[in-house]
Amino acid sequence: MKPILSLLLCLLMAVSADAQQMMFGDTSRTGTPFSKDPHVVRFGGRYLMYFSIPPRPEEKGAGWNIGIAESHDLVEWQKVGELTPAPGADYEKKGLCAPCALVRDGKVHIFYQTYGNGKKDAICHAVSSDGLTFQRDATNPIFSPTGTGWTCGRAIDAEVCYFKGRYYLYFATRDEDFRVQQIGVATAPGDTDFSRSTWTQAADYAILKPELPWEKQCIEAPSIIVRGKKMIMFYAGAYNNEPQQIGVAVSRDGIHWERLSTEPFLRNGAPGEWNESESGHPHIFKDKDGKTYLFFQGNKTHGKDWFLSQRRVFWKHGKPRF
Repeated sequence: MKPILSLLLCLLMAVSADAQQMMFGDTSRTGTPFSKDPHVVRFGGRYLMYFSIPPRPEEKGAGWNIGIAESHDLVEWQKVGELTPAPGADYEKKGLCAPCALVRDGKVHIFYQTYGNGKKDAICHAVSSDGLTFQRDATNPIFSPTGTGWTCGRAIDAEVCYFKGRYYLYFATRDEDFRVQQIGVATAPGDTDFSRSTWTQAADYAILKPELPWEKQCIEAPSIIVRGKKMIMFYAGAYNNEPQQIGVAVSRDGIHWERLSTEPFLRNGAPGEWNESESGHPHIFKDKDGKTYLFFQGNKTHGKDWFLSQRRVFWKHGKPRF
């Protein structure tokens, strides 16, 4: 009986671990849990999560910054650092946020947006050997879009991924009236150093824009996973707390996208649930064992606080499910 009981105990512990819910909110800035825009990598024997944190209320003129937390189980997180404006980097002195990170050649590359510059906000790049201290790209900002009829020139919510020998940079931008949020894309060669001159805008139009009722006037925060010969994009539809919810689209070339459903993949919570106001700003993370997790932000206070959480994503016939 002992071996059987031991096996049952191990199975019970595994089920309990899977049932744990991640709830993370950084209180260091305002005293209230407030974390947004999660992005996770595995680096240096642990998980690192980069996320947006609000200005310090006691510092006049302070802006949004990026927090860094570490974990060994994707559930419990401890803050270990911050990415704040670099001395002399005037382009980001008003703030920086919405990080995207990738690991290449033993280093963490982070892509982020400036904040507080309106139509002039753009995408920047920095690199780190330890995942905590970053050296800015000398060519920052590395990208902002051009075009007529669809973009005001702003670029936020960077997502960079490798696909079929090239790097794709997805970004959210506003239309010329600064009203509708939509997604654009640029590309760089596979041997890029991610500097400004290596990026080429791949389409002079929005490759995904709000069309469904639940998306309202906003599609933003694209997050990509490559599965076989396809790219799968998880994206946020509607502005914060409208409620924002998460949809999914698929592409074979990185430029042309088709939604997998007319309904959200992850909805906001029911009244009284922690994410009643929204389930937004997704990040799809693939672990070294092949398991995938959808990180996202949510709250039930219409933005008075913000928490980060995650859910395991399974795949059936190439489509994601919970």
